[in-house]
Amino acid sequence: MASVRFTVTPTKAEDLPGLSDTSPEISSRSSARVRFGSRESVNRSDPLSEVSGAVTTTATVGGGTDTPDHSNLELGDGNSKISSVYINNTHGMDDDDYYDRNLALFEEEMDTRPKVSSLLSRLANYTNLTQGAKEHEEAESIGEKKKAKKSPQMGTFMGVYLPCLQNIFGVILFLRLTWVVGTAGVLQALCIVFICCCCTLLTAISMSAIATNGVVPAGGSYFMISRSLGPEFGGAVGLCFFLGTTFAGAMYILGAIEIFLMYIAPKAAIFVAQDPESEGLAMLNNMRVYGSICLLLMSLLVFVGVKYVNKLASIFLACVIVSILSIYIGALVSVFQPPHFPVCMLGNRTINSHEIDDECAKTIYLQIKEPVERDDTNSTVINENRTASPTFNSSHGSILVEKTTDLWKHFCQSPELNSTCDDYFILNNFSKIEGIPGLASGIISENVWSSYLSKGDVVEKSSLSSSHAAHPASTFQPYVFADITTSFTLLVGIFFPSVTGIMAGSNRSGDLKDAQRSIPIGTILAILTTSIVYLSSVVLFGACIDGVVLRDKFGDSVKGNLVVGTLAWPSPWVIVIGSFFSTCGAGLQSLTGAPRLLQAIAKDNIIPFLRVFGHGKTNGEPTWALLLTTFIAELGILIASLDLVAPILTMFFLMCYLFVNLACALQTLLRSPNWRPRFSYYHWTLSFLGMTICLALMFISSWYYAIAAMVIAGMIYKYIEYHGAEKEWGDGIRGLSLSAARYALLRLEEGPPHTKNWRPQVLVLLKLDEDAHVKSPRLLTFASQLKAGKGLTIVGTVVSGNFLQSYGEALAAEQTLKHLMDKERVKGFCQCIVAQKAREGISHMIQSSGLGGMKPNTVVMGWPHAWRQSEDPQAWKTFINTVRVTTAAHLALLVPKNISLFPTNSEPYTEGHIDVWWIVHDGGMLMLLPFLLRQHKVWRKCGMRIFTVAQMEDNSIQMKKDLATFLYHLRIEAEVEVVEMHDSDISAYTYERTLMMEQRSQMLRQMRLSKSDREKEAQLVKDRNSMLRLTSIGSDDDDDTDCGERDRVGSAGSSSEHHQRVQMTWTKEKTTQYRATHSGCSTPEGFRDMLSIRPDQSNVRRMHTAVKLNEVIVNKSHDARLVLLNMPGPPKNTEGDENYMEFLEVLTEGLERVLLVRGGGSEVITIYS
Repeated sequence: MASVRFTVTPTKAEDLPGLSDTSPEISSRSSARVRFGSRESVNRSDPLSEVSGAVTTTATVGGGTDTPDHSNLELGDGNSKISSVYINNTHGMDDDDYYDRNLALFEEEMDTRPKVSSLLSRLANYTNLTQGAKEHEEAESIGEKKKAKKSPQMGTFMGVYLPCLQNIFGVILFLRLTWVVGTAGVLQALCIVFICCCCTLLTAISMSAIATNGVVPAGGSYFMISRSLGPEFGGAVGLCFFLGTTFAGAMYILGAIEIFLMYIAPKAAIFVAQDPESEGLAMLNNMRVYGSICLLLMSLLVFVGVKYVNKLASIFLACVIVSILSIYIGALVSVFQPPHFPVCMLGNRTINSHEIDDECAKTIYLQIKEPVERDDTNSTVINENRTASPTFNSSHGSILVEKTTDLWKHFCQSPELNSTCDDYFILNNFSKIEGIPGLASGIISENVWSSYLSKGDVVEKSSLSSSHAAHPASTFQPYVFADITTSFTLLVGIFFPSVTGIMAGSNRSGDLKDAQRSIPIGTILAILTTSIVYLSSVVLFGACIDGVVLRDKFGDSVKGNLVVGTLAWPSPWVIVIGSFFSTCGAGLQSLTGAPRLLQAIAKDNIIPFLRVFGHGKTNGEPTWALLLTTFIAELGILIASLDLVAPILTMFFLMCYLFVNLACALQTLLRSPNWRPRFSYYHWTLSFLGMTICLALMFISSWYYAIAAMVIAGMIYKYIEYHGAEKEWGDGIRGLSLSAARYALLRLEEGPPHTKNWRPQVLVLLKLDEDAHVKSPRLLTFASQLKAGKGLTIVGTVVSGNFLQSYGEALAAEQTLKHLMDKERVKGFCQCIVAQKAREGISHMIQSSGLGGMKPNTVVMGWPHAWRQSEDPQAWKTFINTVRVTTAAHLALLVPKNISLFPTNSEPYTEGHIDVWWIVHDGGMLMLLPFLLRQHKVWRKCGMRIFTVAQMEDNSIQMKKDLATFLYHLRIEAEVEVVEMHDSDISAYTYERTLMMEQRSQMLRQMRLSKSDREKEAQLVKDRNSMLRLTSIGSDDDDDTDCGERDRVGSAGSSSEHHQRVQMTWTKEKTTQYRATHSGCSTPEGFRDMLSIRPDQSNVRRMHTAVKLNEVIVNKSHDARLVLLNMPGPPKNTEGDENYMEFLEVLTEGLERVLLVRGGGSEVITIYS
């Protein structure tokens, strides 16, 4: 800790250089946690400093910095504030400006609850960092002096409007919109454009609401969705948006290559078709080769530096604007001077002008001046569509010689006039029409309605007359053919990418001066502008260009010109060059944005296998993400067809927009306290309408692509849910879960659950040792096997102590339980209660666990091991108290005994039985539990056997039939056996066992000895028991005693005094006297007086039942994998608690794995459906 002393002479504030409230050095930073200030102390040891008016300040600098956080001064009217020397400052707390006199009440909490002025100072120096990422928050708190960053100054026009325009206008406008208009007709094309623009406008409204709900750092749609819908949805949709952006880059590159190979340099093709049928394949191969080269060059440019891409962006945007303006100017010019682009027609069929020069006729006449064969230089060509014989023109002395054209060769077998020709060719004549009639021609009346074609159909003009032949056109003939089968849904999928790009403004939010104002205005204005351009373009194209040219996708009928370029002014090359550069720019933007989006997802660490893509160059450039982006884009390039790639990215963009609308609608309906957007022109109905349109467009454009995109998103969602890092971003899904949980809990509260809906909602009571380790982890394993992942599971423990002092221990215990639950794959909740006594804590937990109808109905707790040898009787007393509490609360109780011998989840049984000993009816718990256990893989192969006990007066045969019928109606498969228990005399073993039990319990209850004395007394009891065994073996009087005891049992109702317990009170004095009197005795006669003690008759009967049942159970179920039996209740008189433990021990002796079951008093199983 460095200490710096400096002296400041008071003066006016404005005379002090660098003293400003907004100085970044005002807020101190600590490496451990964010602290909003540090303590400074004013050195008052020098009285001269006070007299002279100077203040000597000692500043303690934290974090190893070389400069103080801020000078501790209060300046006013040129005088410093001087502390009074009469104030007692013995507590080491200086009365400085940080701990203001007015805030002394809060001074002890200033570390965690800063002054408002300090908080506002920090907010003034806020830097746009991605919220929710701990890395950024920790980086912000490092006490290193950082370079002051230039504040963002971009406004709405440059920061949002123009980037959105550049991203929305793209390749589809120049290459496919004319074809969409010609195929779908003006009306349906307007419908397609309107639906797509409505989708993006509604999405923009939702996006504006989300973007203005607080400070939005850079991150675009991924940031909005992930912080609004949670990491699962955010990761799934973020990856879909990444794939969409990547495929958009591939689409733009394919569009640029299509422009280059078809309209700029057709001779640059590497693969040349030998026949018309292979022309399409050759074109695809050319697209693949040139597209891969272009992708490589663009990736290298992005890798070298994004600054070059940003510098080129303005040039590309200028190309787009100039191209669009040339279209509008050309449309206006066409009113007065339509461009001359003749289209050759045969009947009503369009001819491919690549196959002809300027000859749109069957034959031509050569006018020869002399009737001899001369060169064509002395002849005049006359086009003629009819076949006729040569004629002689006497007035000019020349001969007209008829000659076939190049078109003749495509329809006839030979160039001779008498050759066999195509029927349609013979019946119809050639004609020429204007491809661009102009705006005033009224051609729009022909283009209003749709004209969908199948693959291989000829592009025809319906208004021309035609004599159709019986057979269809051949692909070897020079017609303009449809390359794909068109439909309304297909055109929607192809056109939709031309309205994407609305996220460009939100992606730049970190560079905007006022993002909350600029993003809504700029984005919505850009969408309105582009929508007007698209809608007006549809009308202009339909009103200026002939239908056959519009349906000619590649401009084959107008000598290979770009169709939209034929309308442009002053030259088609304006559109060709402009569209080429604009598509290249859009491709670069996609290849720049997609890696950064992937890097943002990887840095959020929600998808573990993407972590490697969060790294990059030292300047933060996402190198690895760029490589993956290039690889995926190459897959799109290999598809090589713009019409096939467009629907793919349509799916991904629509899914992204769907979830943006869903996020806004959810936040609005849930009314989250943090949902306070500045943009107020939104409503949840608009968001739902946008979501519905997105979903409809997905299935309209391509239902199988829609399903594939949803499956991909669903797989990513489930992967993040099960394996991803857990993030808490205050998302809307959490709010939705809370609302749904509240609704469900209120519904459950309406009444008790029906018997058919009963399932064990388990409260597992675990005990921790001194090192905060779970003593019996197999208890949780058994609970997981019983639950099979269904229902409610609460794992609880009690920490002894005071809550104020033991809060840390409680948190540590809770973390231990959570770790164990994760290890055992138990889905549930932890609850840790701090109490002075364990029994009180357990009682409180049983009373308070759960909420509403989701309260535990079953308690699982372990058996207290070695309770006999335990010096502290609290263990078994707590156990019995818990049994009583669960009984009072009407909860079921499960007590696994010998829990360490129970199988783990990785030790399934391949054979064996689960034996159920149904002694008393407890609501059907004994029937239901084996069925639930057998749902788990560990117990699945175990059979089920049910034993019941019949008394002498019962009909065991009828009982077995009734039990089998009962199980049949319960739909439970099990073997049934009825065990008959005959009345028998109480054996000597039972009597001795009862006597030993009572003597031990009586001594431990009556004698309050120290530890050493208790050990001596225990030894005395042991000696007495050994002597008792010797007496029972060698004495004749023992039989008389047993007979007398049996007589007493037989005549129990004759005299009440026989039921009274014979008390033997042991005191320290009596023990000493007894030892002194009988110290030398080694014969059984020395203990004659102890044999006169008689045990309580009720205890003898209970012990007799326990012994007999144990004999039967061990005989029948000694080889069972698990034995379930009824657990008797504890005695109402608490003085017999230790006897109760002994009864349970005797009942379960000799059994390896036992589950004691005690019902909750309600039926849990029914035979009815």
